[in-house]
Amino acid sequence: MTIDGCTWIKKHALVFYFILAYAVTWCFEIPIALSAREMIKAQVPMAIHYLGAFGPMIAALMVTALTERTAGIRALLSRWFKWRVEIRYYAFAVLAPAVLFALAVLINRVATGVWPDLSLLGEADYLPYLGPLGALMLWFLTYGLGEETGWRGYALSHLQQRYSAASATLILAVLWAFWHVPAFFYRDTYIEMGLLGFPMFMVSITFATMVFTWLYNSTGGSLLLVILFHAFFNWLSVSEAGGASVGIVMSLPIILWAIFVVRRYGPENAAPVQRQVA
Repeated sequence: MTIDGCTWIKKHALVFYFILAYAVTWCFEIPIALSAREMIKAQVPMAIHYLGAFGPMIAALMVTALTERTAGIRALLSRWFKWRVEIRYYAFAVLAPAVLFALAVLINRVATGVWPDLSLLGEADYLPYLGPLGALMLWFLTYGLGEETGWRGYALSHLQQRYSAASATLILAVLWAFWHVPAFFYRDTYIEMGLLGFPMFMVSITFATMVFTWLYNSTGGSLLLVILFHAFFNWLSVSEAGGASVGIVMSLPIILWAIFVVRRYGPENAAPVQRQVA
């Protein structure tokens, strides 16, 4: 890479990060979408969908290596192991999704008269049966570690250098939502939403992003905690084991909590402590 190229990347590191995150993820997801829509003859394995989740992490590591060298990589990866945080944040990251899932199960029991099959927690789209622990580990490694290392560990930290926590959250929410666009052309759950699917998705992801911002800032930049929350929440909220209303039951409190966070702590930090910056 030329000196001019390195200079441009350093000057526009955040822009380059998002371009790279999109490029890595979409190089897996666009072929799947084209294959699913029969726009190409090749049969692309749907399972490579999970590799796309590592786009944000790969982009974060590459841009950090180019702009901040070894010290930056060390600082970024150290947040994976930032475990010394208040116990209440562990309770939120792990127990809150479990409690909301249990509530969804009870509502399903009242509505249908039957208990959901909890073995369904071991299922993952496009893959053989993994078992509950295997499915949770899949979520932990992909949409936990793969996404959060980039979205919160790199993007949010750098956005909060320039903007308030609330503004940084809104910017990240929009870019995070559009990162999912190819999946709306092959994932059944997204396609079934119809024309209002993406607008509804963007609204929900905006509130979710605020909750992630609160958790990340409140724990002093712990990637471990946001990875755990992302993994547990997605694992439980997308599973048919929770019944037909599990998505709504688990998402509504997240919306309410996001509103509470901004009202309670204000837009500048969206947390009880100073916002985290790179």
